[in-house]
Amino acid sequence: KKQKSDKDEDLDSDFEFENEGGAAELDDLDAWASAGNGASNEPGNIDAIVARKRAKLAPPAATEGDNSGSDSEESEDEGLTAAYDDEDDEEEEDAVVNGAEEDGDSEEEFSTAMEGLNGYFEGIDGGNGDEEEGEGEDSDKEAEVAAHVPHPDDVADGSESEAAEDVVEKEKRNKFFANDLDSSTPTATAFHTMNLSRPILRGLASVGFDKPTPIQAKSIPVALEGRDLVGGAETGSGKTGAFIIPILERLMFRPKRTATTRVVILMPTRELALQCFNVAKKLAAFTDITFGQAIGGLNSREQEKALKLRPDIVIATPGRFIDLERNSTGFDVSTVEILVLDEADRMLEEGFADELNEILTKIPKSRQTMLFSATMTSKVDDLIRSGLQRPVRLFVDSKQQTVKGLVQEFVRLRPGREKKRLAYLLHLCEKVYTDRVIIFFRQKKEAHRVRVIFALVGLKAAELHGTLSQEQRINAIECFRTGKASFLLATDLASRGLDIKGIETVINYEAPQTHEIYLHRVGRTARAGRTGRACTLAAEPDRKVVKAAVKAGKAQGAVIKQRTIEAHEADAWHTRIEAMADEIEDVLREEKEEKALNVVDKQLSKADNMVKYEDEIKSRPKKTWFETEKEKQAAKDRGRALLNGPEAIETKKKKGGKLSNKDKKKLQAKDDRKSGGEWKLSKK
Repeated sequence: KKQKSDKDEDLDSDFEFENEGGAAELDDLDAWASAGNGASNEPGNIDAIVARKRAKLAPPAATEGDNSGSDSEESEDEGLTAAYDDEDDEEEEDAVVNGAEEDGDSEEEFSTAMEGLNGYFEGIDGGNGDEEEGEGEDSDKEAEVAAHVPHPDDVADGSESEAAEDVVEKEKRNKFFANDLDSSTPTATAFHTMNLSRPILRGLASVGFDKPTPIQAKSIPVALEGRDLVGGAETGSGKTGAFIIPILERLMFRPKRTATTRVVILMPTRELALQCFNVAKKLAAFTDITFGQAIGGLNSREQEKALKLRPDIVIATPGRFIDLERNSTGFDVSTVEILVLDEADRMLEEGFADELNEILTKIPKSRQTMLFSATMTSKVDDLIRSGLQRPVRLFVDSKQQTVKGLVQEFVRLRPGREKKRLAYLLHLCEKVYTDRVIIFFRQKKEAHRVRVIFALVGLKAAELHGTLSQEQRINAIECFRTGKASFLLATDLASRGLDIKGIETVINYEAPQTHEIYLHRVGRTARAGRTGRACTLAAEPDRKVVKAAVKAGKAQGAVIKQRTIEAHEADAWHTRIEAMADEIEDVLREEKEEKALNVVDKQLSKADNMVKYEDEIKSRPKKTWFETEKEKQAAKDRGRALLNGPEAIETKKKKGGKLSNKDKKKLQAKDDRKSGGEWKLSKK
């Protein structure tokens, strides 16, 4: 496939409106560049550990044959063995959209017939869909398994009309929202017709923007009037520009005698906040508008210094925003005039509810509030909490759906073959999707283990999840963005808003908890008019979400396919996977030991600093938080339940009673590490 042009490589697709006009080149993400490429020197680095193990095994491997001899050869990289338990030219794009095969697809049977999928999903409704061969007898059992975790936001069954609305909710909505804009009302077709200031137009032109997307054409005039709004549009449609552009325009006419923070933009993840910060600065390059950060994982003292200067716009994550507002003297939010919640449906969920409520109590009520998301909720009770006042409802696509250029594939794992899911994944990564792939996992532990396996088999991968430090997270994104890693193994941390150029494929290792999360995951590809593929490994517990995706795709005329992987391929890989179990555990153990040593070093350094700078440390005011540790943990559990289902919490609660020997050793090791710094502490 052709490589994308340099002009297209670093452009954030949320802000790319025209592919034909030759967009100007953007620099790499400034906020991410500081991470550098020093990941190989980090304690517990997987690639470094694997390289050392390979170096030790290289001499004997050269003299042996068969399996052991292949360890240091290229055949090892090509023969994928692992264990795990716990943009193109126009002709090519047209071929993908129309269902034509890509290179390598001819090596396996690839069926576009929907009969198999119909048979898979209709069993839930008690229908008589045609099952694939040998499945009719299992339909009752499958239907029973499918109802594993009900979710109130899941798409309703086929017997219920999607258009049907609860009368009470509809009445609430009519009272809560201002009249929606008439869809027949003409909207601007170019930025220069929207009465924007010259510096704003220069900023837009410098990055090659000349035409607004539909959501921007509708939102910008409303936002410029200072009205509250709730906006929804498909992924990659320019929602970020829909609030950044009118904010910059309004700030052009602000009083400049006294520096004042007037705008707060809240994002659910650090990566999304950094991305928004970078793009906003580029669009404001020809203005005197200033920006500040309150983003977790970055240097809080540097952020505090910048916030004392009272920047016009603060881009923040909720936790760090509350921390700086409570514990720094120079951060004043009493003058905020505009509040934006990006990925607002996520911000309104249980995991963020307490933090959002705390923030809303600190910000003036007489403000403009804007909410945006690809899966924006219309439930009035949820929206009331955000402090909206007669908002305008602007949904470019009222039905939650995928983008037009996305081809959705499903690989069915029959009952009894779910344990071979990893073998199916590795087959796809070796034979079908070999580059620019994001693989989504439900849990970070699982993502990390697969990262180890990918390193052992020679697949260049990076991982992105909440256990990593911010430097590691930034480095992972940079490695993937620059092509040093072909695969990004991520949790749903990366499913919202994150835009990386040239992502060709999204693979769901297992279906997510809800259809909404599915839409955000697959929205990482096929952005801003491009094409892409999404492949989901679907077992029986995934039926409900996959059925919703297929049903929504059919309704919009999307391309949906069933990919078949031969059983003997998966079986052969599964056998080879089990053969590497010991090696995988060795790598994990060595990584754990290196991290433990690093923790001890940090604790010794911390204890040393506490002795050296005792007076200064004691003179600092103690940091405060609005919740107790117990309340914080409860909020985390609620958020985890939304992402992974209630069973994720139940399994944690069951861990009670007698401790196993393994747990005892873990606790003992933890106590030993802590005791290393105790002698430094003195009682007075």
